[in-house]
Parts: sequence; structure tokens; C-alpha cells
Amino acid sequence: MNGKVVTELGTKINSETDEVLYNDQKVENAKQDFVYVLLNKPIGVVTTAKDQFERPTVLDLVKLPQRLVPVGRLDMYTSGALILTNDGDLVYQLTHPKHEIPKTYNATVKGIVTKQEIEMLEKGLKIEDYVTSPAKVKILKIDKEKDISRIEITIHEGKNRQVRKMCEAIGKKVLALHRSKIGNITVKDLKLGTWRYLKKSEII
Repeated sequence: MNGKVVTELGTKINSETDEVLYNDQKVENAKQDFVYVLLNKPIGVVTTAKDQFERPTVLDLVKLPQRLVPVGRLDMYTSGALILTNDGDLVYQLTHPKHEIPKTYNATVKGIVTKQEIEMLEKGLKIEDYVTSPAKVKILKIDKEKDISRIEITIHEGKNRQVRKMCEAIGKKVLALHRSKIGNITVKDLKLGTWRYLKKSEII
């Protein structure tokens, strides 16, 4: 590599700047074409490549020749922003807790949410065997006549059904749940069940 013989296993190279020869022949970098898709997942669709119960999956909505995987999960009854890609590095960046990528949800719950309950969500709650990290919470709408509240919750964790469990922990049943944003990537202008390619500026 770069005129030197490399004998150490696991030596890293920079494909843009390093020159690698094997048997005096230059090894060219076979660059993979990565695909990044944002889907506004509708309710009733499962976040998996193939479902054992033959329910519709996110890959039934995003039909591309590349083998894509969903980044993280949204349960079947949650709609909203979901990224699919074939870039393993991006999957790691978006899903590993240490990167703390914020995810914003709109939750419609039964009952009127109080200021005290908002503070409980913001400080963190004990759920099963863990305590949630502090969340950002905002009341979007209160309908006393229908006895429902709509709140915006932003978290950076991604534990199973976490937002639903957080709402249950303050005594509020979730009637509808929608993930509106992943980081700064929003599905605001994307119809349910449709997708688009991510812009270069949106790829971390």
C-alpha cells in the first residue's frame, strides 16, 4: 500500500487517497451505489422485509432493485417517518444509542394531559426495567369535549413501543401515534404510503 508491503491484518485504507497493489496490479475500488429512501409508513404495514403472517410490509411499498433494510422499527399501528437503505454505516449511525438521533412523534391520547404529566415525561419515567431519558414534550391540542389530547414527544432512544409505554405510564392510552421526524427529516409533505429519495443534505 502506497509503496509499502502490508503484513498486518485489519489494516485500514482510504479508498480515495491510498493506492493498493496486488501482484503488481492496482486494486480498483468497487464503489457500491447506496440508496436512501424516506417512507411515510401507513398504519397496518409491518416494518420488516418479509412477514410470516403475510401482512403487507414496508418493502411492498418501496419496490426497488436494491436490497434495502428498514432503519429501526415502527410497530404496525404506528404511522410515519421510516428510512430504508442498503448503507450499513447509516443504519448504525441512526440506530446506535450513542449517536442520540432525535425522533419526533405526535401522539393522540385519551384524556386531558396535565402540566404535571408533561413534566413527568420530560424528566424521564421508569418503564419496566429502564428509565427513559429526558424527553421534549409539547401540547399540540386539547379537546375537552372529546376528552382527548394531542402531544408532540421527541426522544432519542428507540426501545420497543417506548412512546406508547411512556404515555401509559402517565395514565394515558394512545389512540393514534405518528412519527413526524427523524432528526430534521420530516414527512410533512409526503403522503401516507408514499416515499422519496433522501436529499444529499439529509444523509448524515
